[in-house]
Amino acid sequence: MVIAARRVVAFTGAGISTESGIPDFRSPGGLWATNTPIEFGDFVSSAEMRKEAWRRKFAIDDATAGVRPNRGHDALAHLVQIGKMTTVITQNIDNLHQDSGVPASHVVELHGNGTYARCLDCSARHELIWVREEFESTGEPPDCPACGGMVKSATVSFGQSMPEHEMWRAEAATLDCDLFLAIGSSLVVYPAAGFPLLAKRNGARLVIVNREPTDLDAYADLVIAGEIGDVLEPLGALSAV
Repeated sequence: MVIAARRVVAFTGAGISTESGIPDFRSPGGLWATNTPIEFGDFVSSAEMRKEAWRRKFAIDDATAGVRPNRGHDALAHLVQIGKMTTVITQNIDNLHQDSGVPASHVVELHGNGTYARCLDCSARHELIWVREEFESTGEPPDCPACGGMVKSATVSFGQSMPEHEMWRAEAATLDCDLFLAIGSSLVVYPAAGFPLLAKRNGARLVIVNREPTDLDAYADLVIAGEIGDVLEPLGALSAV
């Protein structure tokens, strides 16, 4: 199916990164089992919640330091490099698709990126090493040097608006593809999980690769239940056509 396709889009969730050592937030024993997510409104309104959010952020970063792309990331990067895959739409914030060699211009990050921070007012980018140094030296999260606004990890929190431009890019890529690969996602988080059905209804083939069943399996042309690295690794040997 991948061989015959000409415009493949991948839609990836947390499952593609577990082989790299990044835990799935939603699974039993995952990060959200012990830490209730901090809502965006609470981050903005409460200084204590902002401190707690940064404490959690740095603890997670320490626990996942040194993670590298795995076989699944590498296989998708290969498909991009040979011109088979046009876009990787991801719910992940780990930057591993870019680290595997997918150009940033081909990655749509629906939930942002956890490898840097942004000012909520002026959108200036700030590196995490600076945020951490300021936080650990003063006990307070730093404000934006450019405008004095709040600085937050460049991720989309619960209650925060989805990025309009990225949603537009994801929709455009979905409507242009002839094969949509949903990989390692529970497909329960909307509006992001609506893209597989959008592709299917627009005439694309839909393939779901996930260890557990999803609510969209009945709509798929092919469902593969297995370890994502094992399933995707052979795609890294495909030749350009």
